[in-house]
Amino acid sequence: MSILQGALLGLVQGLAEFLPISSSGHLNLIQALFQLDLTHQLLFNILLHVGSLVAVLLVFWRDWWEMLRHPIRNRTLLLLVVASLPALAAKLVLGDTLDVLETSNALLGVSFLFTGLLLILTQAIGQRNERLQLAGEKVGVFHALAMGLMQVIGMLPGVSRSGSTIFGGVGAKLSRASAAKFSFMMSMPAIVASFLSEGYSAYKSGALSQSGDWAAIVVGMVVAGVSGYLAIRFMLRIIAKVSLNWFALYVIVLGIVVLALQATGVIDGAPLHLLPQATAVPLP
Repeated sequence: MSILQGALLGLVQGLAEFLPISSSGHLNLIQALFQLDLTHQLLFNILLHVGSLVAVLLVFWRDWWEMLRHPIRNRTLLLLVVASLPALAAKLVLGDTLDVLETSNALLGVSFLFTGLLLILTQAIGQRNERLQLAGEKVGVFHALAMGLMQVIGMLPGVSRSGSTIFGGVGAKLSRASAAKFSFMMSMPAIVASFLSEGYSAYKSGALSQSGDWAAIVVGMVVAGVSGYLAIRFMLRIIAKVSLNWFALYVIVLGIVVLALQATGVIDGAPLHLLPQATAVPLP
C-alpha cells in the first residue's frame, strides 16, 4: 500500500467518521473496489480510527480534562460507561463473528440505505421534538443507553456510527446538538477498546512486525486526525441548522450504486483478505 493510498483512506476515515455517512462502509468500499491487499483489514481500519480519536481529544479537551480531575463524580464519564455497555456485550457475545461482520461487504449496500432511513427519521423526529419543545439539552442515563444500543447497530459497515447514535439520542428526546456532541465523545471508548483487542491479536500473530505498510498507515492516521477535527467542528456548527436529509440522499444513492456493484459481481460479500487475489484497479 502506497503512502498516497494511506492518505486517501485516512481522509475518508476522518471525514466519514463524524459526518453521518459511515466511515467503515466507505473504507470497506474503497478497499474492495481497488483490491487493496490488507491481511489485517480490521486492524488497519481501527488504526485509522485512532487517528480520528485524536480529533475527539482535541475538540473536547476540556471535557476530558474534567473527567481526569474528577473521575468519580464526573457525570459525563458515567454516561459514557453506560453508553459503552451494549457494544461491550455485543463483542463478548459475538466474538470473532463480529470481526467478520465488520469486514464483510455482504450487507454494505443495504446498510447504506438503512443509514439513509435513519437520517431521514432523525431529521423528522428532531424537528417534531423542537416544535413541541421536547428536545432536551442534558444527556441522561436513558439517552446514553438508547445511543449505546444504536451504536451496536452502527458496528456494521455501511451503518453510520454517528448517524445511528444521534438517531438514538434524538429518538430519546435529546436535541440534535447535544446528541451529536455525546455521539462524538462516545467514539473514544469504542475505538480504544477495539484497538486494544485487535492490536493484541495482531501482536500475538506477529502482524505488527511483519507489516511493511507502516509509513502509509502513519500518514493515514495523521490525515484522519486532521480531517476528523475539521469534520467534528463542521458537524457541531451545522447539526441544528442544516437538514440531515442531504446526507441521507448521499448514502441512499451510494447504497443503490453498491447494490448494483454487488449484483454484477464487482464487489464480493466476503472480507477482502479472504477473497482470491484479483487484478487490482489502479489507485494513484
